[in-house]
Amino acid sequence: MSASWGKCKSVLITGSSRGIGLHVVKELAKSSSRPATIIASARNPTGSTDLQELSKTYPGVHIVTLDVDSQQSVSSALQEVRSIVGDEGLSCLINNAAVGVPTDLNTVTPEVMMKNFQVNTVAPLFITKAFLPLLQSAAARSSGMGIHRAAVINVSSILGSITQNQGEGATFKSYAYRTSKAALNMVTRCLAADLGSDGILCMSLHPGWVKTDMGGPHAHLTVEESVCGLLSVLSRLTEKDHGGFKDYRGDDLPW
Repeated sequence: MSASWGKCKSVLITGSSRGIGLHVVKELAKSSSRPATIIASARNPTGSTDLQELSKTYPGVHIVTLDVDSQQSVSSALQEVRSIVGDEGLSCLINNAAVGVPTDLNTVTPEVMMKNFQVNTVAPLFITKAFLPLLQSAAARSSGMGIHRAAVINVSSILGSITQNQGEGATFKSYAYRTSKAALNMVTRCLAADLGSDGILCMSLHPGWVKTDMGGPHAHLTVEESVCGLLSVLSRLTEKDHGGFKDYRGDDLPW
């Protein structure tokens, strides 16, 4: 774990009751160089015994209920996070919560399309918008660009790459998921254009194909390998990564 995380005062991770989100919380919490404040949010955090255990074991781990699909839930979570971080603001927002159901041409429905779009694309935008004042507060206290100042990390996917969706890259069929992640990448670029002047770094990050409930058993990576890589990538971000699309190894990905 990079020492740079010690310069990041606070981090908020959405969708942290299981999978990648939970493991990000765990790795950060047990690190000797870590943000003082780690805020783990989930739709139903009481249902995650692992998350409850982490908050009891490690100092500075706060659990906040947040249903990314509910504006009311976002508003109440914002009040809670504001009371935790105070005037220092929020250094790093990781929009990790997502849904993903494989849907080919035969099985895709308007409902599945809209659910994926709502959770994977619309929600990260409006969560970022809601928490923007806290990110701006953190950004105003430092200079440069990176997690030491203020950053918005949208957990995307190589499956959202339009360039890659041909030949072998088109094997995985999911109209809803792929479209929602391509749209999330555009949200990242829009946010980068708007928030750069505030010193808030925005980027899309592909965690790899990971053995989680969503990734399934045939995935290439363990959750440990993915999270170790992505935390390392995040620790090294600078202004040159603003508006970028990278994977867990730090490689640039095609849009």
